[in-house]
Amino acid sequence: MRKQGSQRQAEVLEVLQGNARPMTAYEILDKLKDSEAGLAPPTVYRALSALTEEGRAHRLESLNAFVPCQCAHVDHAPVLAICDDCGVVEEYADQDVMNRLTALARSTGFRAARHVVEVHGTCRACAA
Repeated sequence: MRKQGSQRQAEVLEVLQGNARPMTAYEILDKLKDSEAGLAPPTVYRALSALTEEGRAHRLESLNAFVPCQCAHVDHAPVLAICDDCGVVEEYADQDVMNRLTALARSTGFRAARHVVEVHGTCRACAA
């Protein structure tokens, strides 16, 4: 029996939340196939699309992977700090970043639909 979209989204989000590192759609699919053998990639991609649209997950463009949202960012841009050594992703919220990005984009006539800032480097634990 097919599951409702909200049920599938909850399962995908649970898998993301249960993993300390970003996950690709196929890694999520592999985790879910343990309990549901016939699951297909489009089903996972639809759930991820809905989760990112709702702001409950983020797509890391540079890694083509996903992480769960760690805060409510209705009025700010999520700043995702990605450790290139261990893969941990930390999320920060900053209203000023969103305001400055919006102003910068508008100054060129561009209308931003969403803001996600990815910063690559080394986390505190790996730098020690």
